[in-house]
Amino acid sequence: MRIPLRVVAATLGLAATALAVGTLRNARSLPVAQPSSGADTSPGPDTTISVLLPARNESGNIERCLPTLLSLHGATEILVLDDQSTDDTAAIAKRLVEADPRAAVLQDNSTSIPPGWLGKSWACERLAQAAIGDVLAFVDADVTLDPGALVSAVRLMRELNVDMICPYPEQLTSTPLTRLVQPLLQWSWLTFIPVTTSMDRQLPSMAVGNGQFAVFNAPAYRSVGGHAAVAGDVLEDVGLARAMRRAGYRTAVVDGSAIAKCRMYETDSELVDGYTKSLWAATGSELGALGIAGLLKLLYVLPPLFAATSRDRNVRAWGAVGYAAGVASRVVVARKTGQRVWPEALTQPLSVTAFSALTVISIWRHRRGELRWKGRPLP
Repeated sequence: MRIPLRVVAATLGLAATALAVGTLRNARSLPVAQPSSGADTSPGPDTTISVLLPARNESGNIERCLPTLLSLHGATEILVLDDQSTDDTAAIAKRLVEADPRAAVLQDNSTSIPPGWLGKSWACERLAQAAIGDVLAFVDADVTLDPGALVSAVRLMRELNVDMICPYPEQLTSTPLTRLVQPLLQWSWLTFIPVTTSMDRQLPSMAVGNGQFAVFNAPAYRSVGGHAAVAGDVLEDVGLARAMRRAGYRTAVVDGSAIAKCRMYETDSELVDGYTKSLWAATGSELGALGIAGLLKLLYVLPPLFAATSRDRNVRAWGAVGYAAGVASRVVVARKTGQRVWPEALTQPLSVTAFSALTVISIWRHRRGELRWKGRPLP
């Protein structure tokens, strides 16, 4: 039985509209990490915090990142692990920390990563083993933090009664492809995962994580095995959030755009390599990744095509509704998370198309064994 095109267009338009309404509700209920005031610099009595920075070939980032970590209020120690860098990362880090007694640069002199581990998880595990804090704050080298970011994150973690909190940084973009694709990071989970339900029920399937800036209650982190629990996970941050929830601990992702900024990729080629290393595994399987890409294209690419090309006035109208709903959801997320609104929000069909293409490339490279990151092959 052939389904009339009007029914298809109406269904997609209504679905995109319902998701846009859900995005608005999520944005309104998403907790926000605010910078602490100048005089409010203590995370609380008897709180020790270890700030942990894994760094491999980060000479282009660490000179921006590390000074902001050294200026953090409330940090007991700042540990940098030079993860077998082949550039000047170690030398730059040592120069920057030499005047701060809280800070140290750890050197990795091993020749290989243990079997079953990926590089970042192994680096984070070694940092955690060396840390003394009862709170562990992992920060990526492409992130810069407000001086009050640490205190804000720890206080919000306690206010929400969670053991893992990820203040999602503002994502900085400068190239055509980064402006197309990067806004989908926050938009995706704010559109498809109900924030209030996720917080209340703490289902592992609804867990969201972000390793760019992730803060843990150290005993809870160690109780689940730390990064050893996700040793081989390409998306170790999401894996840790799920492991924490499965063990009965609570996790949360919050809006951290006021206290943290991240420029993940300087060039479009870096973005392609970064996304394709993990998109094949984003839903747990290649088939699931293709299914998500297909669903996104149905919801956010087909309606504008209907609006632009159909001869049926009703099909065009429903297509316009679907396109407008997609744009509206992007506007909501951009305003909530400090991203640029225009013209990025208008490019939603192109963004989804680019994301879908990256998914296909990721699966292709994975099957051919061509995935690499930071100069290391991925299994």
